[in-house]
Amino acid sequence: MRARSSGALGIGQDTSTAAGEARDLAGRKPLRIAMIGHAFMGRAHSQAWRSVSAFFDVPPVELGVLVGRDVARTGAAAQQLGWAESASDWRPVVEREDIDIVDICTPGASHAEIATAALEAGKHVLVEKPLANTVEDAERLTRLASTRPGQAAIVNFNYRRVPALALARTMVEEGRLGPIRQIRAAYLQDWLSDPEAPMTWRLRKEEAGSGVLGDLGSHVTDLIRHLTGETITSVAGGLQTFVPERPSGSGREKVTVDDAAWATLGLSGGGVARFDVSRVALGRKNGMSLELYGEQGALRFDLENLNELWFYDADDAEGLHGFRRILVTESSHPYAGSWWPTGHILGWEHTFTHQFAEFLTAIEEGVPADPSFADGLAVQRVLGAVEQSAAEGGRTLPLDD
Repeated sequence: MRARSSGALGIGQDTSTAAGEARDLAGRKPLRIAMIGHAFMGRAHSQAWRSVSAFFDVPPVELGVLVGRDVARTGAAAQQLGWAESASDWRPVVEREDIDIVDICTPGASHAEIATAALEAGKHVLVEKPLANTVEDAERLTRLASTRPGQAAIVNFNYRRVPALALARTMVEEGRLGPIRQIRAAYLQDWLSDPEAPMTWRLRKEEAGSGVLGDLGSHVTDLIRHLTGETITSVAGGLQTFVPERPSGSGREKVTVDDAAWATLGLSGGGVARFDVSRVALGRKNGMSLELYGEQGALRFDLENLNELWFYDADDAEGLHGFRRILVTESSHPYAGSWWPTGHILGWEHTFTHQFAEFLTAIEEGVPADPSFADGLAVQRVLGAVEQSAAEGGRTLPLDD
């Protein structure tokens, strides 16, 4: 696939607007997008949609309709972010014949309803993680998507598209690490460490589903599955809410989700994975780290240095053992060759462009897209098992991933 060929879209290719227009003239129909939601994720998605066909050989896209609840704010956001229209009701928008893709950036409580309507209207669908707030909703969405083979449907686990992590997956697949024995993962933030930080929808279970478990735990769970290619066979976990209520309006409101979560996961290959996630880890802003230890090698990754992957090879000569740094910016590396000359680093925002390039390629070629709704369901089952285990005192639960 063009978007998956890390070397074919290298620095020698003309990625100018003129080149994009030439591809359009060759007969590729633009795909028109409606995006529901325009806050933090909406801004990131808008930037990716604007850049994807300028840097990757994918079908051109048109930023059609931006949808939000507040008419004035949505109109202003549409103008700022480059959308042709704005609307305040998503329902008639997803039914429109001129819309090809529905991009869902709303709180988790509305994912299932919007995605269901979009699939039933014949649209390709992209949903921000997590797929849904409950296993039951995720199951229904996955069943529905499976009956629509001509429609691409994905969950935006964008960290799969960090070039260093894409390289890590390839190295695991090639057997560079041997069988995986242990994984240590953490995703730590501190934006809720102040007890007087105000209430937000992310702290209400009815809107967010869960707290940091669904927000950050979903990412590390997906990466554990994706990097190893293994399923998760058992779960033991815990949850903790450190700040039980927060300022809201003129008073205080009860927090109904977790501030921190942790889990130990059994892997189908016989290994074990551990993750810790928090939004009250003082001093950590967006700190995701992964360590994979195999029989023959090991890998380390830190999101705050996302262009670097560290590799330990047990086959190195005696006395030369040690982790070595790989700067993942060569034209032969995943995605990197479609951007800048060697050594020019990429950032967090590029991961969305890479994901959308994969999505558009799958649509054009009529092949399954990933991360699929089935991947989203598998993650949701793990998160649900963590919640159940926590409620039962940390008991280890078997899991059919």
